Amino acid sequence: MSDTFYLVSQGFSVAAALFALWKGGAAERLAAGVVLFNLAVGSLCHWLSVDGDGLIRLGNDGLAAVALLVITLRYGALWMGAVMLFYAAQFSLHAYYLVTERPPDYLHALVNNINWYGVVWSLIIGAAMAWRQRIRAAKAEASKGEIAPAS
Repeated sequence: MSDTFYLVSQGFSVAAALFALWKGGAAERLAAGVVLFNLAVGSLCHWLSVDGDGLIRLGNDGLAAVALLVITLRYGALWMGAVMLFYAAQFSLHAYYLVTERPPDYLHALVNNINWYGVVWSLIIGAAMAWRQRIRAAKAEASKGEIAPAS
């Protein structure tokens, strides 16, 4: 993967997490923290070219999936179900390559990127839904305070 694509991908992911921190609800903010932590560990592995990179990524994705599962169980947001499915696929991908001792190849990169963008887009959609729900609630509250016209 070229460094330009990697930097753009990481930048988009950070921007999505920052959007979720800014406009999301409690579940989205916690999930954004998990995503940012996952990005930090993944970036360290990428830039330091750590030996045992596959095992570290497997552990990183496993910890992120467990943290997101706890958030999903606590808040029960629909978008979190999609995130859990993407993380299940991600974890399975890393486990398959680790167990078969296959070096990462194009297929690995493709599935990895599709899964990751699925997680990021789910976070963006969840934050937008939470933001919209707050706007609707504020409008409903404001309309309660208005005096209804006499009929």
